[in-house]
Amino acid sequence: QVQLVESGGGLVQAGGSLRLSCAASGRTFSRYAMGWFRQTPGKEREFVAAISKSADSTYYADSVKGRFTISRENAKNTVYLQMNSLKPEDTAVYYCAAGGDITIAPSYWGQGTQVTVSS
Repeated sequence: QVQLVESGGGLVQAGGSLRLSCAASGRTFSRYAMGWFRQTPGKEREFVAAISKSADSTYYADSVKGRFTISRENAKNTVYLQMNSLKPEDTAVYYCAAGGDITIAPSYWGQGTQVTVSS
């Protein structure tokens, strides 16, 4: 069982940056691929980024490639999402995810953190 807690969301102007963090409980963090998803009202949750257990591979949705960077620190049980050049369409609740098929059907979810980008 893994518990995930996101932080770092907030309000930012278009073109600005935010860094999301996700702290995981337990001693098995390094066994899980980790990811970020986002959701806006009335839409399905969509994949944003993922990182392999050892951080040797990363994956991104086309909509965020070149602007977002996912990273992890296994010693701190934490995964990050650095978001640069933010756009109003990036506004969403962002969820941390772990395990499972990380880009499609993760096993564990955080509670989400709101990111709002103003134009």
